[in-house]
Amino acid sequence: MNLSQLLQGYAFFAPVVPSKPYRWLDFTASNASLTPLDLTDTTAFDSYVFDNLLEGGRYVGVGGYNEHRVIYSRSAHFGKLEEEPRCIHLGIDIWDRAGTPVSAPLAGKVHSFAFNDNFGDYGPAIILEHELEEVHFYTLYGHLTLASLEGVYEGKAIAAGEVFTAIGPYPENGHWPPHLHFQIIADMGTYKGDYPGVCTLRDREKYLALCPDPNLMLRVPRAN
Repeated sequence: MNLSQLLQGYAFFAPVVPSKPYRWLDFTASNASLTPLDLTDTTAFDSYVFDNLLEGGRYVGVGGYNEHRVIYSRSAHFGKLEEEPRCIHLGIDIWDRAGTPVSAPLAGKVHSFAFNDNFGDYGPAIILEHELEEVHFYTLYGHLTLASLEGVYEGKAIAAGEVFTAIGPYPENGHWPPHLHFQIIADMGTYKGDYPGVCTLRDREKYLALCPDPNLMLRVPRAN
């Protein structure tokens, strides 16, 4: 049984963020409303997400797994124009207000954490290690509050459903409209406090095999 099958068959995962009506968001080239937007202006991007797409907080935005996104053109962090840019999103983003509490869907322990302080990067990130039916895997939480890294240490036990961090504000969250990047990782390799959350088209199949669909744990209904 592979990791995706294991997660799909598991009975219950604790909610990662407080429940609200969800709206699935599209950040691909097919979303024409992105075209006139200056994505490098985080304040304008924030207004577009929260005032427009999420109707002033009526919804929580969600989506992005295996999405070929155009929004990464806002930052050199995802590749220069003369190189193959990173554009395939490997996690699910949950777009909600800064300060929204984040809980662990499953018991685990802190694998690593870091402040990835680059424009467009994760900002503060925490990675948890889990064991389910003798299978080890990891969950990554990016774009957190800087304060949530205080008191964290490798090996710290985190209970299922325990609030252990929160969605961060910009600019400390990597200069993004507030959201949680949630990603499942089968093998961390040598990474600590960081792991690719976006890959190139060439590496798409490689990373999708390592990073199953996070909705296997989030279980957000697909309909808006």
